[in-house]
Order: sequence, then C-alpha cells, then structure tokens
Amino acid sequence: MIVRTTVKSIQDLMRQDSGVDGDAQRISQLCWMFFLKIIDDQDQELELTKDAYRSPIPKNYQWRNWAADPEGITGEALLAFINGELFPALKGLAVTARSDGRRRMVRDVFEDAFNYMKSGHLVRQVINKISGIDFNNLDERRHFGEFYEQLLNDLQSAGNAGEYYTPRAVTAFMVDRIDPHPGEILFDPACGTGGFLTCAIRHMEKEYVRTPKQREKMQGALRAVEKKPLPHMLCVTNMLLNGIEDPSFVRHDNTLARPLISWGKDERVDIILTNPPFGGREEDGIEDNFPTFRTKETADLFLALIIRLLKPGGRAAVVLPDGSLFGEGVKTRLKEHLMEECDLHTIVRLPNSVFKPYASIGTNLLFFEKGRPTKDIWFYEHRVPESQKAYSMTKPIRLEHFRGCIDWWGGNARKGREETSQAWNVSAEEIKARGFNLDSKNPHAVDDDHGDPATLLTDLNIAEAEVATLRNQLKAILGEALAR
Repeated sequence: MIVRTTVKSIQDLMRQDSGVDGDAQRISQLCWMFFLKIIDDQDQELELTKDAYRSPIPKNYQWRNWAADPEGITGEALLAFINGELFPALKGLAVTARSDGRRRMVRDVFEDAFNYMKSGHLVRQVINKISGIDFNNLDERRHFGEFYEQLLNDLQSAGNAGEYYTPRAVTAFMVDRIDPHPGEILFDPACGTGGFLTCAIRHMEKEYVRTPKQREKMQGALRAVEKKPLPHMLCVTNMLLNGIEDPSFVRHDNTLARPLISWGKDERVDIILTNPPFGGREEDGIEDNFPTFRTKETADLFLALIIRLLKPGGRAAVVLPDGSLFGEGVKTRLKEHLMEECDLHTIVRLPNSVFKPYASIGTNLLFFEKGRPTKDIWFYEHRVPESQKAYSMTKPIRLEHFRGCIDWWGGNARKGREETSQAWNVSAEEIKARGFNLDSKNPHAVDDDHGDPATLLTDLNIAEAEVATLRNQLKAILGEALAR
C-alpha cells in the first residue's frame, strides 16, 4: 500500500531527528503536519464547491503556499519559519463569537502543539512525502484513514498515551448496541482520540445516511470534549479523515470544570458513548462542582455528569472499572442514584486483558436509559476465546468475539433474553440489599476441579522426596568432580 509505505518512510526520517523522543512525540509531530495538509486539501475543494468560502488559515500559512513546493525553503530557514511564524500565527488566530468554526478548530489544535524536530532538512523531506498524499482522493484518504487507526492503536504502547485509546472492537460493539440515528445528539465527554465518534459515524453512514441532508443532520448532532492536547489534536484529525467538514464540535476543555447543576435542560443529549479516564484523580477544586458526590476520582465524577446530561429516554454506554461496581461511600451513592434515575439494564463484564498493555484490570460495559428506575439487571460474562489464554497486542479483542453477546442480547425491550452459562439476571431488590454492590459473579461458573486435597498432598510429598534425592545425587557428582 503506497500510503502505508509513505508514512513508514516518514517515521523512519523522524527517528533520525534528535528532537523527537519516543512514539508519543513522533505521532504528535506527524499529526500537526498531516492536519495542515488535510485541511488545505479540504479548503481547496470547498473553495470550488462553496461560494465565497474562505480558508480559516491565513494565506501565508496555508500548506500550498509554504510546504507544497518540493524545492521550497529548507534547513534553518524552514525551522525559523515554522517556529517563529507558523506556530505563533496559528496559536494566535483571532476568534470571536461570529468566527467560523473551522478557524476556532485550527487555533484549538495548535494551542498546545509543538514542533519537536530540530533538523530543517529532515523536516523538508517529511513535508515532501506528506505532500504526495492527496486527501481529496477518496481511495487515498480511505487507506490513510486505515493506517491512522493503526497509529492510534500504537498509542497503547506509548507510555501514558495508552489511556486515550479504547480497543476498536469495544467501541464498535457499544455503538452497535446503542444504535445511534442521524439527528440524535451524541456526546462523548472524554473523547480521547475519537474512537466512539468514528464508530458512530461509520455506523450511521452504513445503516441510515443516504442523502447529503441526512449526513448534515448527523454531523450537526455530534458533540465531544477532550481535556488533553495530544488526543484532542488526534481526534480532530480523525474527524477530518472521516469526512467531517467542521470538527469544531470537538472542544479542548475539561468537561468536569463546570458545576454539575449548571448544565441546563437545553444541553441534555440523546446518547452518551464514552470511556471516562479511570484510576486518575482530578485537580483540587473540581470536586466542589459535585457537592452531592464529592470525590476526586475521575470515573465517578463522569458517571454523575452522564446521568445529569441524558434527556428522558436518553441512552448511554459507558466503560467502567471493577472498582466502580463494588466500591463504597460515594460510589454507593452514585450507584443508588444511577438505579433510581436510569434503567441500568445490562452490564457486560470484560476480562482483565482487554486493555493490555495500558491496563490489566477488569472492566465493564454499562448500558442504561434515563427516565425510569432499574427493576433488574442482566449481566453477561465475556470470555477470552478458548484458542488463547488472554488478549494481547498481537491477539487483541475483535468485534467477532462479541458475536455470542450480540446473539443473546434480544430486541430493544430485551425480550427473549435467557439465562445461559454466561448470562444471568439480578433484581434491583437484591442489589439494594447488598448495599448496591454491582460486582455480581457468574452463578453458573463451575469451579475448577483441582482434585482431592489428600491425594494432592501425597503427590506433593512424593515429588519433594524425588527432588531431594536428585539434589543429593547432584551434590555427590559435583563433590567427586572437585576432588579430582
């Protein structure tokens, strides 16, 4: 594949540069450069198809005017331009309430971006290779989009950057079960690199989008926020690659920075799909925004916010760690609040290895609808295929691994669901009686048969005696050898 070969050669060039340290910086460097090329290609198409369209980027800083010429500025002059002119200009773009969304998007992307490369000659070589990709060519854009997904996947092994990536099989399964339609307001309050948004867009394009008007309706109902600069930049680029003309709906902000009570009815949404950061703690003062659920634990605060933001009848799919299911204190109050305000109808329990290598803890997919209390909860235990011991980087979870759960799921009313070796039902009364502990173990699981304890002890004693005999024989042999 030409695109794959091109990007690999770009990465090889970056490895020669002393300023780029590690995968996360390399991907960040790649991203802002690709971003400028992608948006310039889009601009040139929009200038032809839309009357009076103007690029959000000033003329001198458009890719076509400083980067496209393969024999253009290079070396120290190129570095001076990038560091002294390009970045300050894009970071300082004037944005007003009436500004074009794309202009605001460009400024937000570059707000915390950096040029890590120190060799202007290597930068020129990288730019020339990027210029060879035509993002208005649907086939090239599709191939690059596929490779971009692989780049995002590579973040799992790039230190803490792995926290921004949810396995695509998990996001695809959650989107499939929620089944978003064009026009339904869909929100990811901690969007990372945009995995849920990407899967939702592809799902709607496959199932429902048939006309430009339907596509416009779909795009206009997307909402997202990401706190950290690298995943925000990756997400915006991801949206551009998926044909989203104005990804300014992806805001660079902290969703938790607002008081919970300040979110009004006009900000309620139809769907929330998210994997909020877990294991992390928010900065001092954030807990004051959640007086009823005062905690610094990020996942708990997001759960409280999600319940608040859903419209009556709104539905959500959320990834949460095991600790959120059995935790006490604030977690208990949160789970009680969730079951009172929402129908928590399904919890899919995932094995520890799904998020390897970034995290090796048990995770769960919670599916709920706002507007009626929980009467009972269906649990489904997802198991690693028999052909492997665990999921890994080389053998990750795939969408087909969810086929058993999809077949069991049933329709919108969950009719037809039955208890199986992997599925069981627990009443709300039982959950309440045990202090809202949602850490329900599979009652159908068969304990491993380790054998009769007495027989095992006898076998152990025999094995230890044999080891002792062999050890004495080895000592005798070594003693004879040393005496010679």
